[in-house]
Amino acid sequence: MSDKDTDSKPKFKDLNICMELRKTCRKLKYFHPTPIQLKSIPHALNGKDLICASQTGSGKTLAFILPILQKFIEEPHSYFALILTPTRELALQTAETIETVGKKAEVKAASIIGGLSSSEQKAILKEKPHIIVGTPGRIVDFLDNTNLLKLEKIKFLVFDEADRLLSMDFENDIKKIIEKCPESRSTYLFSATMTSGVKKLKNYCLKKDAVKIDLSNNETVETLTQKFAFLPFRFKDTYLVHIIEQFSKSSIIIFTATNLDAKRLEILLQQLSYKAIALYGKLTQKKRIKALNRFKNSKKNILIATDVASRGIDIPEVELIVNYDVPTKTKNYIHRVGRTARAGLQGNAITMVSQYDIQNFQRIEESLEIRMEEYLINHAEAMKHYDEITLAESFVAKKIEDEKIDSEDSDE
Repeated sequence: MSDKDTDSKPKFKDLNICMELRKTCRKLKYFHPTPIQLKSIPHALNGKDLICASQTGSGKTLAFILPILQKFIEEPHSYFALILTPTRELALQTAETIETVGKKAEVKAASIIGGLSSSEQKAILKEKPHIIVGTPGRIVDFLDNTNLLKLEKIKFLVFDEADRLLSMDFENDIKKIIEKCPESRSTYLFSATMTSGVKKLKNYCLKKDAVKIDLSNNETVETLTQKFAFLPFRFKDTYLVHIIEQFSKSSIIIFTATNLDAKRLEILLQQLSYKAIALYGKLTQKKRIKALNRFKNSKKNILIATDVASRGIDIPEVELIVNYDVPTKTKNYIHRVGRTARAGLQGNAITMVSQYDIQNFQRIEESLEIRMEEYLINHAEAMKHYDEITLAESFVAKKIEDEKIDSEDSDE
């Protein structure tokens, strides 16, 4: 692409984003607004409610953060906005992004989530943060049991990953939160998919003239290379190690269906001297934060995760996603592979398909209307480390038995 082509692209200045925020965007290498930002930000700045659906990794977070921060710069006060997320990791990451983008405006963002000390979070609320990012259950807990959380004067209420919020039995909590918010607020619903639940929530909490923007299309981003590796089930771990070897210097996320496999692969890969760490639902929140931070800070280059992390990780430099288990739902596949090829960068996804996964895999291809290229693996090359891996698996099995690790699915 020539410099002329780059210059012709819309810029944040064209959306009437203020100079202060534009400078920060440039420092963070956000040079041009994405399609969802282009379509939503002008309406947000004009005070409209929004219901927006767009692909994972398409820039939805910045689409609602920039209008909120611009308004905050104009009239700052405590308890300015409340952002609800379905997972703790997403709440933490969104709060971090807000403070990074709003650094010059001296905005204070607080994460109010389950799994962390209630007393610590009470202390945070006493400092009267400007923007609160939280999970619905913990927000309601503070509303019901303390007088620290003030929603009467908030200017913005945001539902991030609204489709997931509505699928996780948060409906009663969400209704309680809406009742505590002023009618004069602006409300944004952002989602990867425009589900019936999102439309129902729209009717419940958005103004009649809310702007609907649907760019979801049930697709993955163009900068993502998607392949599948066909393999014998009995050699699944051996083939996984072979794939990792081909991307040994890359940042990799491996998705599993269960807590047990996430923990098992963590021990196995560590035993084989890889820098791997696991993130799954049964871990304490402090351990989950530690795992994510070690991966983000490149102390570990392999993260083994369950679907609890498929919407809670925004690290643009992730180069490879491996689906160790084929997802049973297309939307889960989209969210998993959406952890790479973010912000216009290139990314790779390899789905491991055994003889038992063919039907599920073909269903995903049909839903996405694509035919993935095969990632060819030389069986003889892959099997070179079979004996070493088999020995390590014996060690892992004993350790798993000793620790009595739960094998339940990790969805929260």
